Amino acid sequence: MPDPSQIQSDEPEELVRFRQQWLEEVRSKKKAPSIQDPGPAPAASSSADAESSAHAHSPSVHHPTQRGISHDDTAPHPVVKKPPPAAPPAFGPSLQRAVEVYRKAVQHEQQGELDDALRLYRTAFRMDNNVDRAYYLMENEMHRKVAAAHPPKAHHRKTSSASHAADALAQDLQSMASVSGRIPVAHARGEGFVTGTMASLISSWPERLSFEPEDEQEGVPLNRVPDEVLVMILQRLDHTAIERFARASRKARVITLDASIWRPMVHRVLQPPQIAEEAEFDTLVLKYMTDYRRMYIEHPRVRYDGVYIAVCHYIRNGMGENAWVNYSHLITYYRYLRFLPDGQVLSLLANEELSPQQIIPLLKPSLRMKGFLVGTWYLDGTEVHIEDLLDPATPDTRYSFQMILELRSRPLGRWNRLDFREYDSVHLGSGEATPLALKNERPFWFSKVRSYA
Repeated sequence: MPDPSQIQSDEPEELVRFRQQWLEEVRSKKKAPSIQDPGPAPAASSSADAESSAHAHSPSVHHPTQRGISHDDTAPHPVVKKPPPAAPPAFGPSLQRAVEVYRKAVQHEQQGELDDALRLYRTAFRMDNNVDRAYYLMENEMHRKVAAAHPPKAHHRKTSSASHAADALAQDLQSMASVSGRIPVAHARGEGFVTGTMASLISSWPERLSFEPEDEQEGVPLNRVPDEVLVMILQRLDHTAIERFARASRKARVITLDASIWRPMVHRVLQPPQIAEEAEFDTLVLKYMTDYRRMYIEHPRVRYDGVYIAVCHYIRNGMGENAWVNYSHLITYYRYLRFLPDGQVLSLLANEELSPQQIIPLLKPSLRMKGFLVGTWYLDGTEVHIEDLLDPATPDTRYSFQMILELRSRPLGRWNRLDFREYDSVHLGSGEATPLALKNERPFWFSKVRSYA
């Protein structure tokens, strides 16, 4: 490589003077205050050849070469023109939805709602791994259009560093989501993902699992059954049988986490009146990050596979022949609630003369007996609203009843308790609601029914 000092000696004296003059003007402009924020400027070289060499070896600078420069093309400050940014590629509908989720995550992060931001970041990366790059391409394109219509702002160079910081944060969140937040598990059909406490447990297990025999000298014929067949069998069982099978071994637990087992169950259960509208289902899937098993367990739901029973007692004073003896009677009665998927609810108030074993098989919409009412219901969060409870045997009645019950789960995932919050009598003519006393009422507890046939 030739010595720069030798190149300088070969140049015409007039060109050397012009370059020195141009450098002095550049230094004077840098010392003057400017409305723009150019960021950390490179140190000016003491020699003209070092300055020209830096411009010649920069790959991102596009301007006329020094050889063809003339006195008419000179300017007090060199203008570096960048090529216009390329238009972002046409994104598909799935990537556009992922970008919208990512944009909401950015908004939550800016507002300080870090939990919601982290959840949405994970959801966006689950929908598409390149959502962060697509988001910044769309944002840069939007800023480019705004900059074309308005003069550049003083902080336009700081945007680059902020973008790099946000990009690094997005990558960290992506790594967190892939390690502890949402972990793929071995699956035979569909996509299997697990989150929460189960995710941290599965992450410590080996990748290859098998059914282990109780006696090491004996084999396990179940290992010969393909996972696809096991999944098809589990799809025909209820959640109780599935969880009992999952307790057998690690291999059984991983197989039961397949989404194709839980997705149909969630679709069947979480429909109106369990949720406000069908569109809310997609929002719930994003909330639980496609972990359908966790969604089935943790999201409030009224159970259809049985009846809710409340056993109530109260004391009634009696009379006897002996005035010195006080008689007290323990009165017991039962309240039954059976919820149907079509939005109907069956309510029955019965005394102790008829045991639950006798009543439950009769608890159908066709039942006609004293204390039997039919109404409508819907679920709002954890509140069960029961309205228009009427006796089907007397359609000309003047009163109906309504209840508000609190749905609880003891333990997690059972959703087996209903507590009274309000109990009103409604006059059908005026619509006036009169609260009824809840002194003797007790919580409803769920009891599973094998069959109503």
